[in-house]
Amino acid sequence: MTAVLPEARGDLRGQAFQALSVVLDPELDEPITDLGFVRSLAVDGDVVVVHLRLPTSFCSPNFAYLMASDAKDALTDLPWTRTVVVELDDHHDSDLINAGLAADAGYRGTFRHEAEHDLDDLRLTFRRKAHTAAMERALTTLLRADTDLREEDLGDVVLAELRDERTTDALLRRRAALGLGTEPSDPVLVDDHGTPYPRDEVPLRLRRARSTRISIDGNAHFCRGLLATRYPGAEDDQTFRSEGFEPADLRGGHPLLPLVVTTRETA
Repeated sequence: MTAVLPEARGDLRGQAFQALSVVLDPELDEPITDLGFVRSLAVDGDVVVVHLRLPTSFCSPNFAYLMASDAKDALTDLPWTRTVVVELDDHHDSDLINAGLAADAGYRGTFRHEAEHDLDDLRLTFRRKAHTAAMERALTTLLRADTDLREEDLGDVVLAELRDERTTDALLRRRAALGLGTEPSDPVLVDDHGTPYPRDEVPLRLRRARSTRISIDGNAHFCRGLLATRYPGAEDDQTFRSEGFEPADLRGGHPLLPLVVTTRETA
């Protein structure tokens, strides 16, 4: 363990919070710090204690465990921490999850026979969904900016042709997380393995990608509201979501809000 200089101790809480900012809600593809899921963060020397909160008591236990476990790992990786305690509050499986985290039992050791899916498989599933959503955002932004571009032509678009820096950067990060190509000449519209789609499939694939993106955005919007309802004042801890609803996503004035996953078996 690296010794902490006295003058650096005042910034330890900031370092800890920054470490937590890399922990994502797997379904919403947002940092738990932006979502307001960090209820409290206390630093005493090399001891860090974090309490997490979720929008409902019945949020999917596998998602809850993944976030809590990733939070503990992110804080433990800091060079100055000796003891890290992460606890999930007000969840129907809080006792089970907190005991598993305290014992470093791992996902399967915590849920035992109920752990039907490995955490790595769970992460991969949602990284792929996040990539699909980012891909659709980037291509739809390009399509709206170039009135001469046809939807069926999007299969020929390469990364260098994307114009919007924000959506392009977001797409590149998600491609890198999956090990997909990030060279300027790489095609944008690809499957989970980086393979381009046939031209005649492009419109259908784009529509499916748009459904995935709306689902993620819808759940993020919904969960933010639920958290603020459950914990009044939590909205003050939430950060503006730059990748959110667009006017075209509204039908009858209301966003499409898919059902929130709540079962252990769902990955």
